Amino acid sequence: MSEQTDTPQENTDTETIYHDQRSVALRTTQSICFVKEHDKTSILKLLLNDYRQTQVVIVVKSKKKADALSAFLTSKEFNATAVHGNHRQAQQQEAASKFNAGTLHVIITTDMILKTLALENIKLVVSYDLPDYVQEYYNRLALMKEQGIGMALVSPADEPLLDVIEHNMKKEIEEKEVEGFVATKKPQLTAKKDRTKKPRHRKNKVKKEEGLS
Repeated sequence: MSEQTDTPQENTDTETIYHDQRSVALRTTQSICFVKEHDKTSILKLLLNDYRQTQVVIVVKSKKKADALSAFLTSKEFNATAVHGNHRQAQQQEAASKFNAGTLHVIITTDMILKTLALENIKLVVSYDLPDYVQEYYNRLALMKEQGIGMALVSPADEPLLDVIEHNMKKEIEEKEVEGFVATKKPQLTAKKDRTKKPRHRKNKVKKEEGLS
């Protein structure tokens, strides 16, 4: 009789995990909202109402926008803060530590800073702006390790970027309807000052020249 050995059998059923952009995107639950730029804050508030106690990252293109969103969400009683390049590294790491500990729920940041924060347990990534370099979109999703949800707010200016993202995935992202959202007209800009009129000092000069003639 042959002796049996205790050598473990190799598991041939293990699924290989691929980390290219298409694989990451197809493994992650995603949705998009088509919205005009000036309505993004109002639709964001409605989206986040169901995630007030959830670890959320919102990615924007600029530091100015991060600060404005932080102020807006804080005014709506969200536990949120902006983290960007104008903050010292110690401030950035303090915010990351609070987020990882669950005492801070929402971080608004840029792609550049997001890479350095080592955030954990992200449950929702909101692409408030789609990135100009579309690889960054997949990098955002990869931070959740396929355990969270990706949402993107797509303005008319963002639609060409969305086309590239979906082309790379070879799949359309599901559109999300947000209950209670009502699109608004773009606010009218303040009328610009008529610069065709001569400045006061120019008028005075003309009068003096006329007096000498």
